[in-house]
Amino acid sequence: MEAIVIVVFALGYLVITLEHPLKLDKTVPALIMAAALWALLAVGFHNGWFNIVDAHQHAHSFIANGVEAEDGFKNALLHHLAKTAEILIFLICAMTIVELIDLHKGFSVVRSWVFTRSRTKLLWIIGVLSFFLSATIDNLTATIVIVTLLRILIDDDTRRWWYVGLAIIAANAGGAWSPIGDVTTTMLWISEKVSAIGLVKYLIIPSFVCFLVPFAIASFLPIFRGFKEFKTNEDTETHELLSSKKMLFLGIGAIVSVPIFKTVTHLPPYLGMILALGVVWLISEYIRPEKHISHERRQIYSCKRALRHIEMSSILFFLGILMSVAALETLVYGTINGQEVGTLRYLAEILQQRIPNQDIVIMMLGVFSAIIDNVPLVAASIAMYSQAIDTKLWHFIAYAAGTGGSMLIIGSAAGVTAMGMENIDFGWYLKNITWLAAIGFIAGAITFLLFFPLVA
Repeated sequence: MEAIVIVVFALGYLVITLEHPLKLDKTVPALIMAAALWALLAVGFHNGWFNIVDAHQHAHSFIANGVEAEDGFKNALLHHLAKTAEILIFLICAMTIVELIDLHKGFSVVRSWVFTRSRTKLLWIIGVLSFFLSATIDNLTATIVIVTLLRILIDDDTRRWWYVGLAIIAANAGGAWSPIGDVTTTMLWISEKVSAIGLVKYLIIPSFVCFLVPFAIASFLPIFRGFKEFKTNEDTETHELLSSKKMLFLGIGAIVSVPIFKTVTHLPPYLGMILALGVVWLISEYIRPEKHISHERRQIYSCKRALRHIEMSSILFFLGILMSVAALETLVYGTINGQEVGTLRYLAEILQQRIPNQDIVIMMLGVFSAIIDNVPLVAASIAMYSQAIDTKLWHFIAYAAGTGGSMLIIGSAAGVTAMGMENIDFGWYLKNITWLAAIGFIAGAITFLLFFPLVA
């Protein structure tokens, strides 16, 4: 029966990875997989076909313990649902703030920061913007902003693809050292595997190297040499509103304040993000986007409208995949040192036996994150390992999962978004950008392994 649960997960995961060939939104198989796995878990548990393990690593057998075991199953389900809800609430609030900034055309302000005719200088401006924007508003949103900016600046599609490809590398590298820069780092932060200060302390230099090396190499490529009359600052003023700058700095400031809120209050990050959204929503009600604005026009810039624009399909995908991984974590698959353990914990022990070097295992995770989604890989890692907060393991996982996805355009949310916006060909990216991303990934990983012992 355990094999059936694992097969269902494998099939669901396969359909998710084949999203583009099947032309099926990955949210669909994720939701079906989550419900199916928990249904199989419930049926198998109540029929005594297998045992389950709760959040405290206590195994429960329905045949042996009856009502007590039933309570253990319910508590395990509620525990995983609660941990998943923390991440989803955090993301919903953060995405709403970003959408509100966009409604007020706050990101139009970024256009005025580009003021060069040099293709090489433009490359570095785009890289620096991508790196630091992704750390503050997440790598997905940063990529949307940068691609939109590049569409204004560069007419030639092929040349723009090169800039977008390098921007994906920078955005993923920037998101890896921030607790709000990538879904995976947010998951690790909310799960108390890493601290906000720890992420910055241990990962900002390796992440910067991951960004710096590919850009330094790309600077010498013919595509980025020479000069061009870029359409810098064109129509910038007409695109901005009276509220653009105010909402940009208010929204980013509110998001950045969340780690400070957690540090001061010791409350979960999602509460800080709820407060941030509340404050931004409140102030946005009294900010005037236009000089003479009617009640009907004001609704265009309202937070209610921003809520309708957030990517609910992404939220539901995270719900499905996290609950699916939780089902595997709950299913007892084997015994380690006389103790029944969940499937993912058992897998971790087997990997440790077969590949004693944990660094190699994590590097492999980074490579796999380019092929399959990094969210379930990190969710599985959280369930597999039990090391204390801010240990080397968790920060290396944050780096590998966050930056490894750059090696394929389908390997990260930033890449998939850019692919959709620009219709970038998978083969073109594989031929032209993958080798740069791989060099950056390896350079950053080596930097981390050398750097961590010095600052730990």
